[in-house]
Amino acid sequence: MSTTQTGETLQIHTIETAPDNSKVLLENSTKAYGYVPNLHGVLAGAPGLLEAYQNIHELFANSSFNNDELTVVWQTINVEHECHYCVPAHTAIAKVMKVDDAISEALRNKTELPTPRLEALRTMTLSMVRNRGNISKDDVQAFYSAGFNQRQLLEIILGLSQKVISNYTNHIAETPLDKGFEAYSWNK
Repeated sequence: MSTTQTGETLQIHTIETAPDNSKVLLENSTKAYGYVPNLHGVLAGAPGLLEAYQNIHELFANSSFNNDELTVVWQTINVEHECHYCVPAHTAIAKVMKVDDAISEALRNKTELPTPRLEALRTMTLSMVRNRGNISKDDVQAFYSAGFNQRQLLEIILGLSQKVISNYTNHIAETPLDKGFEAYSWNK
């Protein structure tokens, strides 16, 4: 259980307590992670939301971005949305993905990234988030000049879709960190 700022308690489901349509989805989480992450347990309260999150995650993870670039998109959005759960989670995930710690630290602390290309990706991602997709032609040109393409411009929207689901859910539920993420706790 987690208590929201309004005092309402949102259940963190297990496979046993989840609605029937969420049970198989939580079994998939267990297969992928070895346990049911608290975020997935909360999302299970709305089976369609958990299914959408898992599908979008899979689609974005298999996009044209490499591991460093995936991390830049995810963490840029997590930090901008001030997600207490996803910033630590994606720090741990970045380690598993063998992303350089310097990238994770720069994203967590809003400092300069190691390459101009990654910085251009963060800049475009922030422009998408802050301007709700109303990006300028100059922003697009700078993104393309850094070596990215139209597909990747659109794939940022895919990553943003995933992060809206998780970040907003974590804000509402005040989702507690899983044990494996506690070492990477983060505050704005």
